[in-house]
Amino acid sequence: MPGPEFGVRPRGLCRGAALSLVLAGALATVSATGSWSSDEERESAPAVRPASAEATEDAVARAAAEAVADGKSGKQAAQEAVSRSGDRWGAVYDPAEYKEFEKSLDGSYTGVGLWAKRDADGRVQVARVQPGGPAARAGVRRGDRLRTVDGHRVENRPVSEVVSLLRGDAAGERAGTPVALGLVRGTRAWTERLRRATLATDPVTTEHLAEGALLIRVAAFTKGSGERVRQAVRSAPRGKGVLLDLRGNSGGLVGEAVTAVSAFLDGGLVATYDDHGRQQALHAERGGDTTRPVVVLVDGGTMSAAELAVGALQDRGRALTVGSRTFGKGTVQKPSRLPGGAVAELTVGHYSTPAGHSLDGRGLTPDLAVTKGARQRAETVLSGLQGGS
Repeated sequence: MPGPEFGVRPRGLCRGAALSLVLAGALATVSATGSWSSDEERESAPAVRPASAEATEDAVARAAAEAVADGKSGKQAAQEAVSRSGDRWGAVYDPAEYKEFEKSLDGSYTGVGLWAKRDADGRVQVARVQPGGPAARAGVRRGDRLRTVDGHRVENRPVSEVVSLLRGDAAGERAGTPVALGLVRGTRAWTERLRRATLATDPVTTEHLAEGALLIRVAAFTKGSGERVRQAVRSAPRGKGVLLDLRGNSGGLVGEAVTAVSAFLDGGLVATYDDHGRQQALHAERGGDTTRPVVVLVDGGTMSAAELAVGALQDRGRALTVGSRTFGKGTVQKPSRLPGGAVAELTVGHYSTPAGHSLDGRGLTPDLAVTKGARQRAETVLSGLQGGS
């Protein structure tokens, strides 16, 4: 999402996870017994599906209700229940955090302009820095390790908590407030003092390439991004190819990914998924361009809803993929309101590509594996496809 100060939350829904795979829909009201990469987060480890998503929802809601009844924090109790459940992508937000999460899906957020990811060893790294943001102006770089935020150690913390610290959600911090980041680069360790700012993200950008081809880069599937992709494809020169760059796209709204894929398909299956064991299907809209050559750029930062898009184009024979293996997040999260006002985003199922391939923990292997110079190689491939079209 999912997402800047999105930990791969999409918020992008992976705003996060952050830019996580999230299905659009209203929040469900939860009873006491019953039951979604802006500073973005990206957790770099395969998701673990709970033994029973339903049981997890019940346990999380019950824990929150009991804590609230005892005058304790419903959010903290719910987060502990999520951790015990084994739901690696589950997260709990207080109302202010969730409000910021939703803002990021609209393309704006308060933060310092960095995306963070948590590696399998629990360390948090800077995955991306937004040009012109406070972090970029201070010289923070991709690959720097984030040790602390305002003195709070972030190693082994849930990505949602790291993002909350970066944004200052718990303290209600606004643009202009200070934040201190403890960073490590090689053998150098230092503290960078920044001021938060209100930042806007541009999830879809275009660039005209040689021979008339069009590059469309989608940083996250936030609101409106799918239609912007469709408009860009419609405006591309007739008969010329499209290079769709989904590198570093940590996901976002599934509906936006489906709309984007529809630019290249004339209806048909995009993905299937299970929601509490019930099988569902996602279909492309009719009327897309089915003849224009398409090459998709992917890497290890391509995840969640972005992988759903890649899998559809690959399985449907609509595009050639170039780059490195994608992340491998194929889980579906849905939000529910908890007693006390917190919001839990819990895993309810997995999705598969049109050919029935599950991506969770596996990712997608590109048609042409390239570790260096992927864009140049992709442009060469697209040029060849254009010449034969």
